Amino acid sequence: MTAGAAPPGGRRGRRGRRGRRGWSRWSGRSGQSIVRRRWRLGLLENVRFALVAMRANKLRSFLTLLGVTAGVATVIMMVSFVVGFDNSVSDAFNSFGTNLVQFQKYEPRFGHGASIPEDQRNRPDLTLGDAAALKRLATLAAAVSPERYVTLGIEIKAGKAEASGAQVVGATADYALADNRYVQDGRFLTDADVRHGARVCVVGVDVAQALYPNRDPIDRRLELSGHAYTIVGLFEKRGAFMGGSLDNLLAIPISAFDEQFPQVRDGGKDTLHIATVPRRPEDFQALMDQETSILRVRRRLHGGQPNDFAIFTSDSALATFRQIAGGIAAVMIVIAAVALLVGGVGVMNIMLVSVTQRTREIGLRKAIGGTRRDIAVQFLAEAVTLTGVGGGLGIVAGLAAALLAQLLFKFHAAAPLWSIVLGFGVSSAVGVVFGLWPAVKAARLDPIDALRYE
Repeated sequence: MTAGAAPPGGRRGRRGRRGRRGWSRWSGRSGQSIVRRRWRLGLLENVRFALVAMRANKLRSFLTLLGVTAGVATVIMMVSFVVGFDNSVSDAFNSFGTNLVQFQKYEPRFGHGASIPEDQRNRPDLTLGDAAALKRLATLAAAVSPERYVTLGIEIKAGKAEASGAQVVGATADYALADNRYVQDGRFLTDADVRHGARVCVVGVDVAQALYPNRDPIDRRLELSGHAYTIVGLFEKRGAFMGGSLDNLLAIPISAFDEQFPQVRDGGKDTLHIATVPRRPEDFQALMDQETSILRVRRRLHGGQPNDFAIFTSDSALATFRQIAGGIAAVMIVIAAVALLVGGVGVMNIMLVSVTQRTREIGLRKAIGGTRRDIAVQFLAEAVTLTGVGGGLGIVAGLAAALLAQLLFKFHAAAPLWSIVLGFGVSSAVGVVFGLWPAVKAARLDPIDALRYE
């Protein structure tokens, strides 16, 4: 070994090996980046070709997109309306009080025309004595509110002004706490008002605005079906629920109600509701059990007999409404699926026609080095672009419908971001599924036969 020469495996050899390994890693990363860049450029080029083809065949492309557009628009509208409905219902029931436990004669039902089963019609009415027993014996209750209602056949006037369609409530002092109804001006009904049948009332914002627009209604008088009452309080504004106003009401002492409307009290219908709330939210279930036991004892029900009264809670009502919304959503999903299926079949058909029309082009691409993969990706990209444009139009149409519902019907439809992503993803998936067979067919064409095709 000559002087100064590095021994085998010495520092220079190690540097050489490290250099070669470093070059290998660098060249590998560079090669991967080149492949990714070529793939990205090729994809963008295929998308551009697809858009050019759509512009060249506007009517055909538009008819093909209708099914996908309708399907995605239905998905967006469905989600918007269901979310808006759920938010509205949740807010409304929360405004009633999430811990409400209400006893009534009939089971909750939706629609005034719904028939009442015979066994429920035969139930004994709830009475003011039942309410007094609950107030005296239910130690977990913060408020016990017996209530009666009447809407039809009443007139509320102040001079020539009239409030139409208002609901009259016969209530006690506990009504405000039990039903989460508080006054923004004046006072609410008192126990003294109830004991003496005082002709005083608390009105909602709609009634006050109809009778005394832009004026303070407190201490003013009104006529309720010919009987004079003094307004002592104004309820806080609650808004609307299911298309009806929650502020078009008037509350009077239940004793005055029974005196003025004996036909409601003795009508044999579901005339008395008893609303209760617990002292603490965690006592909700315990309160329900305690009050149920008190009513069963008063009504002389034995252990094996079912309740001869109904129990209404905000949670149960909200669950029922959500079941209805779920059923509507399921129907709309089926409609959207059918529309997307029709749109997908249209996309497959138009892509098969495109493969046939461009057979010579496919043969030429294969002759100059195009692989099966290149051909398949080209036609698959065209199918996904076609459905993607349809999905974008569907998203715009769905959002426009939701906005129109907000403007025309004051319905708080809301399209969350995930629904928009879902709509576009579904449309792209339709392009992949229904564009796969035309893409495979194009990729399998023999280049020689394709070049001879006329």
